[in-house]
Amino acid sequence: MNKNLLLAWLLLFSGIAPLWSQTAIKGRVTDSQNIPLIGATVLIKDSNTYTLTDESGFFTLANQKEYPISLQINFVSFKETQITLTSPSDQLIEIKLEDDLELSEVLITARRRSEEVQKVPIPLSVVGGPRIEESGSFNVNRVKELVPTVQLYSSNPRNTTLNIRGLGSTFGLTNDGIDPGVGYYVDGVYYARPAATSLDFIDIEQIEVLRGPQGTLFGKNTTAGAFNITTRLPSYTPGGTVELSYGNYGFIQAKSSITGPLSKNLAARVSFSGTQRNGVIENIATGKAINDLNNFGVRGQLLFNPSSKVELILAADATSQRPDGYAQVVAGVVETKRAPYRRFEQIINDLNYQLPSRNAFDRIVDHDTPWRSNNDLGGISLNTDVQLGEGTLTSTTAWRYWNWGPSNDRDFTGLPVLTLSQAPSRHEQFSQEIRYAGDFSKKLSGVLGVFYLSQNLKTSPYHTEESGAAQWRFSQSSTSALWATPGLLDGYGIRTFSTLESVGAAVFGQLDWAITEKLHFLPGIRFNYDQKAVDFKRETYGGLQTTDPALLAIKRSVYAPQQFVADVEDHNWSGQATISYQFNDKINSFGTFSTSYKPVGINLGGLPTANGQPLLELAEVKPEFVKHFELGIKTTPVKGSSLNVTFFNTNIQDYQTLVQTAEVGVNRGYLANAEEVSVTGVELDGNVKVSPFLSINAALAYTDAIYVSFPNAPVPLEETGGESAFKDISGGRLPGVSKWAGSFGGEYTKAAKFFKKSGTFFIGTDVFFRSEFSSSPSPSQFLNVDGYALVNARAGFRVTEGFSAFVWARNLLNQNYYEQLLPAAGNAGHFAAVLGDPVTYGLTFRYAF
Repeated sequence: MNKNLLLAWLLLFSGIAPLWSQTAIKGRVTDSQNIPLIGATVLIKDSNTYTLTDESGFFTLANQKEYPISLQINFVSFKETQITLTSPSDQLIEIKLEDDLELSEVLITARRRSEEVQKVPIPLSVVGGPRIEESGSFNVNRVKELVPTVQLYSSNPRNTTLNIRGLGSTFGLTNDGIDPGVGYYVDGVYYARPAATSLDFIDIEQIEVLRGPQGTLFGKNTTAGAFNITTRLPSYTPGGTVELSYGNYGFIQAKSSITGPLSKNLAARVSFSGTQRNGVIENIATGKAINDLNNFGVRGQLLFNPSSKVELILAADATSQRPDGYAQVVAGVVETKRAPYRRFEQIINDLNYQLPSRNAFDRIVDHDTPWRSNNDLGGISLNTDVQLGEGTLTSTTAWRYWNWGPSNDRDFTGLPVLTLSQAPSRHEQFSQEIRYAGDFSKKLSGVLGVFYLSQNLKTSPYHTEESGAAQWRFSQSSTSALWATPGLLDGYGIRTFSTLESVGAAVFGQLDWAITEKLHFLPGIRFNYDQKAVDFKRETYGGLQTTDPALLAIKRSVYAPQQFVADVEDHNWSGQATISYQFNDKINSFGTFSTSYKPVGINLGGLPTANGQPLLELAEVKPEFVKHFELGIKTTPVKGSSLNVTFFNTNIQDYQTLVQTAEVGVNRGYLANAEEVSVTGVELDGNVKVSPFLSINAALAYTDAIYVSFPNAPVPLEETGGESAFKDISGGRLPGVSKWAGSFGGEYTKAAKFFKKSGTFFIGTDVFFRSEFSSSPSPSQFLNVDGYALVNARAGFRVTEGFSAFVWARNLLNQNYYEQLLPAAGNAGHFAAVLGDPVTYGLTFRYAF
């Protein structure tokens, strides 16, 4: 934080803090039998201030309004209750809720203020903390099974794709030179690197998944949607939880959180999570079980209320992951159009090698290079809310880091082909967002804000790709005997030094004009500025030391030095217009048209070559331009139910895609622009409260995602070596998108006593399914993943204070399925799979106090 900014903060709070005195509202929410309700929402009406009750039903609210005030209390299957407070009081407020079949409204903050989800004209899904915890969904890859419009593909934390409706990031392997299209926010802080999606959740309150462009509400431009994650805040009521889980494959997970006051105006929360699990794949070359889990994370927060109208939250977190993973298993071999001697089967036959298994679900490999994914993330943030007039001024300042130390076996075999494939990196980001959300008049409300993000990403100290003794046979492109020259390529490799410095800034706003009580018009506008500077240098080393021009030409055809400097900038305007009409209390409709941009990109994985020279014109990747339209209706058909339907169409010009190339020196493929893509779909989701004890939820999504125009796409794997290296794939489908995906779940609960302890028995299940999808940027006959369905279940006994216990199972039917298919480096014809986990099950004990 620079000195001028720090001075501004000091002046702000030295001037504001004395203006108001601190008042806190404390209470407890129970049912008619005096059983505490965990996670009930307590809202100060006509404000953005709300909280959730803790494990004992207690809550604390820092009041930001003049008395008298009204509290609104909501909890699923209970009647909404409102109470009026006429003056401050230190007494504990006891609130009892009555049973009701009505589905209580979930409060969300997607529009930067507390609102009821069914009244917000945005298609979104909300997953609460208890459902996340009890279903074993401790990271985004597991939460995606609860929200069918979310796709996440990860061959390791860096190479992670988080998409909504098939859009957001490039499919397959990550290139650091472009921005994600799905915003990932934790307590208002933007996480710039996709590796953050691999983190274990720590003390999650709820997750809001917003679908479609959201650039007029959020600091960072989000062309496909956003994950808006909120964690549990510190409380002035002492309490905490300790949780231990045990499962098969040696699964052990420990979680703990403790909170309470440090003084009258200061509260704290400290939480941690540790996860370990043995591997689910056996490396028969080493005798080790790999693809294990080894994660540890800690998060600390301080809540300071210098007055009733000021709230400051200082948060810091750090996570370390040290798995022997993420190994991929050979799933098949394609016969390319190359000459027979250049095809995988002939190559391994000549080298007297056989794969350890031709069935990927035998879960065995013989890799000779260790898999390592050292993943460290963390940061510190300061969030300040100040009530000004009829709204809240919010400032979010954050610094974050990411350290990445990998090792991969990119040939997926036990042969010494690529003996080193390592891209250690360090990333730092600083972000500042300031926004005001509130009412400007009786009919006009909205959000206005500014955002700044700077990033520095550099190799640490360099990226390495190194060939082994068998590389010559996989790279051999002629019948010349010179390829077999002893030691020619053994130890020959490249070291890449690069830095990426980027700046993004924006001014954004969205208004909500109540034309009538039922008809609202919501215009929004955004101005973006993006600048990226890259210094890229690649050097070759090792191999046979020779001056023979023919041998040097062979070495250069495998790896060649590259160097370029790029400095690009771009600015643009985007916006949206939404019409919302509420027919009655049971039907709310909306229509939205919006435009959006994904910033200009730069290739950072190396450039393809022609005649041994890098194609420098491919260094820059044009920004995406998005046109988006959707119609939605949110309804309450009968008492105790909700049913929402959304139709959407998204059209993107200059779609940023990542394409695989036969050149092993172009690490992780390279970026290109497809002229136009289109995604059209329909989404349905609903809930029904059958009785006070039984609730059911379901969601279904149909998505048709195609390349409208991409005449010069690289050929798919099976056409490598044909007459042309490019193919017109216009009309082909985008990768990673199932036409059909859905989820279905339900939970039965019953209040009861167990060992004389009052609590609730529960049993629940979640089913997720998806149809087959393409796993190749250029549609392939062979790189398609079959559809699959997963069944997860849970059952147990909850208490508000003391011990709870429940059992859980994921992939209960032990379904064999691929999450992703990836061609091996060099396009010899073999491809590998990211395997879905087999059946896992376990037991969780929790103690709340």
